[in-house]
Amino acid sequence: MLVKSTTRHVRIYAAEVNNNELVPSNSVLTLDVDPDNEFNWSDDSLQRVYRKFDDLVEASGGQDLSEYNLRRIGSDLEHFIRDLLQKGQISYNLGARVLNYSMGLPRVESPEDEGKY
Repeated sequence: MLVKSTTRHVRIYAAEVNNNELVPSNSVLTLDVDPDNEFNWSDDSLQRVYRKFDDLVEASGGQDLSEYNLRRIGSDLEHFIRDLLQKGQISYNLGARVLNYSMGLPRVESPEDEGKY
């Protein structure tokens, strides 16, 4: 059985990718970040998400590989992504298939607002 956690921007699978197919695994976790391309990512910001994922997996070492534990990691990553968005390190992809603004409305700077944020 494939153990997984799916949130809006993070999908975690207890599986390996083999020929574009997920093969269940008890020792490998696969992370899919922003599968709907809702955000614009720099290489640095994406690597920060992967490092945070590694830290969360390491911190939960020794616990059962369950959907609950994967959901906890996924939820923590969602909060981390929201923090990146709020700090301006990633931005919404205005050309995305669906504009959801699930992490809050985008900030649009205007001359009248300069210096207020």
